[in-house]
Parts: sequence; structure tokens; C-alpha cells
Amino acid sequence: MTPLKKKIQSLLKIRLPWIPKAVKYLWIFFLVIFLGLPLYVFTVSIDVFGLYGGMPSLREIENPENDLSSEIISADGVSLGRYFRYNRSQVRYAQLSPELVNTLLISEDHRFYQHSGLDLPAYLRVIKGLVTFSSAGGGSTLTQQCAKNLFTQNTDKKLDGPLARLGKYPRRFIQKTKEWIISVNLEENFTKEEIIALYLNTCDFSSNAFGIKVAAETYFNKKPDSLNLQESAILVGMLQAPSFYNPKRNPNNALKKRNEVLLKVFRHGYKIKTQKQFDSIKALPITLKYSVQNQNQGLATYFRTVLQNYLLNYCKEKGLDLYNDGLKIYTTLDSRLQKYAEEAMYEQMKVLQKEFYSEWKTRNRNPWVDEDGKEIKDFLAKRIKKTDAYKAYAEKYGENSDSLKIMLKLKKPMTVFSYKGERDTLFSSFDSLNYYERFLQTGMMSMDPISGHIKAWVGGVDHKYFKFDHVRQSKRQPGSTFKPFIYGLAMETGYSPFYMLRDISPQFKIKGQPAWYPANAAGPSKGTGQKMTIRQAMAQSVNSITAQMMQALGEDNVVEFAHRVGIESKLDAVPSLCLGTSDVSLFELVGAYCTFVNGGINTKPFFITRIEDKNGNVIENFVPKTKEAISEQTAYKMIFMLRGGVEEQGGTSQGLDLDLRKDNEIGGKTGTTNDASDGWYVGVTHDLVTGIWVGGDERAIHFPSWSFGQGGRTARPIWAKYMKKAYADQTTGIVKGSFKRPLSGVDLSLDSYKVKSDSLKTKEQEPEDFRN
Repeated sequence: MTPLKKKIQSLLKIRLPWIPKAVKYLWIFFLVIFLGLPLYVFTVSIDVFGLYGGMPSLREIENPENDLSSEIISADGVSLGRYFRYNRSQVRYAQLSPELVNTLLISEDHRFYQHSGLDLPAYLRVIKGLVTFSSAGGGSTLTQQCAKNLFTQNTDKKLDGPLARLGKYPRRFIQKTKEWIISVNLEENFTKEEIIALYLNTCDFSSNAFGIKVAAETYFNKKPDSLNLQESAILVGMLQAPSFYNPKRNPNNALKKRNEVLLKVFRHGYKIKTQKQFDSIKALPITLKYSVQNQNQGLATYFRTVLQNYLLNYCKEKGLDLYNDGLKIYTTLDSRLQKYAEEAMYEQMKVLQKEFYSEWKTRNRNPWVDEDGKEIKDFLAKRIKKTDAYKAYAEKYGENSDSLKIMLKLKKPMTVFSYKGERDTLFSSFDSLNYYERFLQTGMMSMDPISGHIKAWVGGVDHKYFKFDHVRQSKRQPGSTFKPFIYGLAMETGYSPFYMLRDISPQFKIKGQPAWYPANAAGPSKGTGQKMTIRQAMAQSVNSITAQMMQALGEDNVVEFAHRVGIESKLDAVPSLCLGTSDVSLFELVGAYCTFVNGGINTKPFFITRIEDKNGNVIENFVPKTKEAISEQTAYKMIFMLRGGVEEQGGTSQGLDLDLRKDNEIGGKTGTTNDASDGWYVGVTHDLVTGIWVGGDERAIHFPSWSFGQGGRTARPIWAKYMKKAYADQTTGIVKGSFKRPLSGVDLSLDSYKVKSDSLKTKEQEPEDFRN
């Protein structure tokens, strides 16, 4: 036997003490990995003894619930805004740009298409990193992250059991196990492309942007299918720490992270092929079009608030969640007309506000006055008690305490509204009230008279600072814009537009009160005695002749007629109703005027056409409520009467620009309350009826004079600006034209009537025959 063999035999006889231990640990490791781990996973999946907390059912995994914002969509397909707890909207895979998808996969899970939800090489890399104390990246796959977003990180899902409540680490280990199980189930029930879309729809991108669609809109004002490589790298980089890598709040962090993502893209050879290309794109700054969505920004802010209140009640009745169910609310509003309405309002109100402030300053007076035109000395002192600040301080310090008075006069930093943009200042609560009470407000609604579709809704000058809606929420005296309902009844009763009366104020005897003579706005209080047609009287807004018609027709009959054509508010059947003394909303006033244009059919204004669920299934189609209110002959006579404001000499709409009136039939009625606190205008064309109100938030806020506050000076310019913009944009479908003639003809002849020459005509002309 050779010496080598003897040495080997002697070594084999030696009993090494560590070998049994090594074998023992190897068996333990084997049992844990190949038997214990599967058994553990199985017990978690069935929640044995209720120790781990429930798992989502197969149905929940196949149809994962995701808090989705409900979207408001205009008639021309533009998103007007969303209602949400978490601002999130879904997109499909086809709506993602290739740059976004590839950047995501390269950065987060480049073996995504090779694994089935769990990536063993990634886990081994993590283990190696732990053993060597080096950073080796995460081991979660995209599918696992999706499972985490959908189920395990959401405490509302209540998936925690007793063991998970032992502490942070047991809870996270059990969550991780559930993510493995859910990931496998997701891979079995969804395609890879669906998982990518599902994941991006569930991610948080900071700035109240949840999901890739809202993120693209918030940071870049783009849709996800339009994101380029740099933009995709920014959003993908945010996935690991949304706030830390927020490009708006932390631009340096975001830039560094973007370039790290782009480096991975370069190394994988996608889009960036050379070092020079990478260096070029790396040097580009971050360019944002940042806009966080809220109800104070964007188009139709007042409308969205009104719509929200309606939808909350609707969803409660239907068992829906407006903020989570991802509803699609299709509205009647036209985004173009809405934009033009807001622009016209702002342009006019900016000028009017300056004049209003200057006029009162010149008079060295405040705009809050009583019925006799005297300043209300304690106006602010009484008004401050209605404010939230007063109520909060009164509750804290007591109603009559000195501390309350001190706090109300304490100046503090404040951002306030102005037509030159927001400005920072130091204001006390009294200063703030004194400042804001001097602002004029407005309401504007534009409607298709045939369909009943509301096309534009402007509830005030700025929703952020003035929440009160002056379209439907506010009710004010309509002044002379109520007169068409008196003349409408006259037309229905058989009066002709050419019926002659003298400008003499009639006497109304009221029991227990002195005789009342309605006064005209201008000229002798009891009238000039001039003879005129009732068309001319309405065109010139002559109160005395309207009062005569009221006296002849009866107050109760006028109330009934107004309600029949669309006014819903309570109307007092009193003589002063002829001057428009009962409060109405702009919403109902415009709807009632539409009855005249729509051939006597009253269509109640409405603003939703249909509502769909998140999958596009129609929940409800909305149709207008219509009724025949008056005959088409009566309706057309009233259109002819309203046209008098434009066509008759001295008509209150004759100040409209020639380019609006040329080749166009327009009717219009101004309105101004006697106390000079409200200015109105309603303009009618064959395809659009628009009403505007201008005044102070408080009834005590008055224009400096009656002439200053006339509807023709305050409200009509908004209508003119709006219509010019609408006509200039051919895509709106709003065009000049004539009112539709009744198919059955009209029971009166105009042969003996002549319209006096106006600024568009050089000689008298015979008016058209109504029977054409």
C-alpha cells in the first residue's frame, strides 16, 4: 500500500465534529424551503385559524376595485373636471405611449415578460445584497407592486389578522406573502399588457394625482399616449418616492432621478443609442405644465359645484359613490361657449368694477345704502356677524368680549382677489369684509332654446373667492325683464303688437294705502302722454304702459302666464309686479324666454345628457321635460315684440354693435330695479338664449345711480362680447339667422305698420308679413 493511500484511509477514520451539524442544518434548510415555506404560504392563502387576515376573493382579483374619480365631460368632448377623494382615472394599455411602457419596464422590471409574477433571480440578488451588505435593488416585480397598490397597502381592505398586528416586521412579512399569492393570481387572470395598465392606474404621483392619466395631465397637460421619453422618465422615477421626486416641489431630486432612469434606458439600448445622445438628453432641463386639478380652477367652476350637489343626491338614490365609482357624466355645456362666456364676463366686469369703485370714491361714500339712498352706517358691523371668522372667535372668546373685537381687527397675512391677479396683503377680518363687499358680482346662463341644453354657466367672477352661485342659487328682482310675461299674456289674449296706448301712468287703488302711480324711469313721473304701440313701449321699457296692460289683464292672470312659460318662483299678484318686484332666478328667467323662441313649447333647462359607469355602460339617459305652454302664434308675436328692442327707435337694445345686428334677427330686454341694485339683460336669437345679471352680493349694495346700473350699461355688454366670440368661432355651430316662422301662420296683419328707420336702414320699410 502506498503512503498516499494510507494517509487517505487515516483521514477517513477521523470523525469531524462539524459534519453532523452541517447535515442537520442542511436538512432544516431543505425542510423550511421546500416544505415549510409552501406550507406557510398555503396557511396564509386560506387564513388558517384567522391568524393572517383575509385574502381578496378570486372575484375581487378578477375585478379589482380602485377608487376612481368621476369625470365631467362637455358636449364637445372636453373634460371639464373631476370629483374625487383620490384624483384618479383609468386608462387602457392602448392609451399608453411606447416610451412610457418601455421606460417603466426597463427601470422597474426588465424581466417582466419572462416571469409569472415572481422573479427568482431578483430574490437571489436581494439575498446577495443582504449577505454582502450592498445595495442590490428591490426584488418586487411589477405584478407584485400592482398587488400591493390594489390590496395590501390599503388599510380599508382590512386584510390584517392577529399576527400582522404584532409589529411592523411581522405585518410586512405577511403582506409580502400575500403579494406573492395575489401576483400569481393576477398573472393567471390578466394579460401582461393589462397588468401594466392596471399598475399605472393605481400609482400615486403626489400632488393629489393618482394614476398615470391624472399625473400626465397634472405635470405636463398631456394624455398618457403623448408622453415622450424625458417625461416618462420623470413619472417612472417618481414611483419609488412620489413626494421626494416631485418635479414641482423638489426639482433637483427629480432631475437626478430622471437621469438615473434615462441611464438605464441607454444601457438597454432603447431610443438612446450613443453616449452623445445620452449626454444631450441628460442636459435637458425639466419642463412642466403643472396644474393641480380642483374645483376653483378650469372652466365652469360654478357649474361643477352646482352639478356636484345634484349628483350627490342622484348617487345616493342610485346607491353610487360619486367620488369612487369612476362615473362619466356627459353634460350639455359646450366648452367653447363656456370659455367665451367667462372671457366676456371677465372683460366687462373688470372695467365695470373699476368704474364702480371710482364713482363711489368720487362721491366719498360707501356703496351700501338704504331705500332712501342713505348710507347704512352699521352695515359692516352687522354683516361681520355672519362671517365664519366672527362665529369662530365668538365661540372661543364670547359674544361680547373685548378679545373678540381685538381679533376681528387684528391684521394678518392674507391673499385676496383682484382683477390684476391675486395679491398678498395684511388684512383684519373687518378689512377683508370691507374689501370684498365692494365687488360687483354677475351671473350668466346661455341655453339652446330648442333642446333645453344649457351651453354656458357663469355663476360669479371668481369661484375661489366668491362661492355663491348667481345663476340658480341667487334670486333677485328682475325689473323690466319681467315685462315680456305681461305682454305675452296680452298677445295670447288677442292684443296686437301695434295696439296703441298713451304714456300715462294708471292709478292703482290698494286697500288701506294711498293710490299708487307707477313711475317711468325717465321723464315726467306720470308719463308724457305720448301715444305709442305696445311694441314700442316694451322696446323703450315704458313702465306706465306696462302698468296699463297689467291693470287690464289682471295680476293673477299674469302670475299664471309667467308660471306656465317657465317661471317657478312664487310671484306676488300685486300691481308692482309689472315692474318686476318678485324675486326670480336667472336659471328660470332664461328658461321662460326660451319658450318664446321654441314655438310655445317650454323645455325645462337641463345640463346632463347621460351618465355611464367606469366600464362605459349607460346608467341613465336624461331627456328634457317639455310641455306646450302657449301657442306658436303667441310665441312668435312675443319674438316680434322682443325684436322691437333692437329695431324700434329708442329701443334699449339699439346700442348693440352693427356687426351683431347685420343679417341677424335679435331680440333683447334690459332690466334695472328701481333701487339701482340689479342690472339685467336677456338676449335671444334663433339658436341661443342668454341671460345676464349684474349687482352686489348683498341687496344693500347699490350702483352709484340708476343710469350707472342700467342693464344696458352693466349686463348687455357681456352679452354682446359673448355673441361676437361665439359667431367668430364657426366650430360652435352658432350662426346668424332668422327666427323660425310658425307653420300655421300668425293671426295678424302688419300691412299698415312701418318700422322707423334705424342705424341699419336709410328709409322706412314695411315689416315682414307674419304669414310668410
